[in-house]
Amino acid sequence: MKVLIAGAGIAGPTLAYWLLQAGHRPTLVEHAPQLRRGGYLIDFWGAGFDVADRMGIVPELRRHGYVMREARAVDRNGRRIATMKPNAIMGPTERYVSIARADLAGAIYGALEGRAELILDDTVHALDDDGNRVRVTFQDGPPRDFDLVVGADGLHSRVRRLVFGPDEQFERYQNIVVSVFDVPGYRPRDELVAMMHAEVGFQAVRVSLRNHVTMVVLTVRHDDRVPLDSVADQQALLRERLRGAGWEIPALLEAMPRATTFYFDAVSQIQMPSWTRGRVALVGDAAACPSLLAGQGSALAMIESYVLAAELARSGGDHALAFARYQARLAPFLRSKQAAARRLASAFAPTSRSQLLARNAVMKLMELPYVTDLAMGKSFHDAIELPAFPGA
Repeated sequence: MKVLIAGAGIAGPTLAYWLLQAGHRPTLVEHAPQLRRGGYLIDFWGAGFDVADRMGIVPELRRHGYVMREARAVDRNGRRIATMKPNAIMGPTERYVSIARADLAGAIYGALEGRAELILDDTVHALDDDGNRVRVTFQDGPPRDFDLVVGADGLHSRVRRLVFGPDEQFERYQNIVVSVFDVPGYRPRDELVAMMHAEVGFQAVRVSLRNHVTMVVLTVRHDDRVPLDSVADQQALLRERLRGAGWEIPALLEAMPRATTFYFDAVSQIQMPSWTRGRVALVGDAAACPSLLAGQGSALAMIESYVLAAELARSGGDHALAFARYQARLAPFLRSKQAAARRLASAFAPTSRSQLLARNAVMKLMELPYVTDLAMGKSFHDAIELPAFPGA
């Protein structure tokens, strides 16, 4: 089958890889003029790691990634509150790596080895599903027919809007915004340590990367309109919300204008009754975004893409059967991930002094395994068994 995949981030190229394994002909369309760079460092583990292993890209991830020694929480004066070891939270480090999202995406795309058509600097403008095929009208390119269309185009999915309805039907804003930016030459540096500081209304994380680059992650409470189109407005919002904050916040905000990359978005979840309609399906954040709070969005996107491709391979060309199995297999799992993420919101941006004190107290106990399980619940456990891929 000819399959158009909108989005060339994490989910899209993963789906293209596994569709190729089943003999399909995927085409990727990406509205950006080039494959993206930047984005935040992610902790990559669980069943998503298993998908990467089956793709043979784990050695590449290890070359580009980091194995963090610890996460260290400090107060507004820089005094240590707690130290957490990644292996106490996520298990053995041989099945875990921290990696920039763009490096993960690059490794996945590299695994395609040029076998999938890639259209850059274009996007889907309209879709006409007549039951036998989908006529796709592009923003710039000529119309084309495909057997299936898959939206892997993220939280603000255009495919979802065209086929299922406006964003407000499905997006659940968590009253938090996130910003991630890379600053060259920032000091101090703490190698392989994620430095964390929280006050009422926000959390800041500083991580030292290679080549004298420091990544900053800010999660900030914000109950008003989210400025998605103006970097100046986004940075002004951060300065206003973080005015008077302690630790290194003034220095980090001062460094923000010279960042080499700058990312800003709403922290939202996508909750839909169904991810498929006719010959169109959604994967990744377009289908069931768990939000940054889950800490696992990229891995979940890879799981979804793998399962969808596996079900298409099993169905013998019956896309309706494959779509139904895809939803049935993953819906309970992803709903549990979303629920767990919502429970963690107070850790990323406490709403009160009491929440902040509770967060810090729990962090002090996090090296005890039973406390980790109690505090994090299902967030750090993938209660899913990946199906075998037909013919693999």
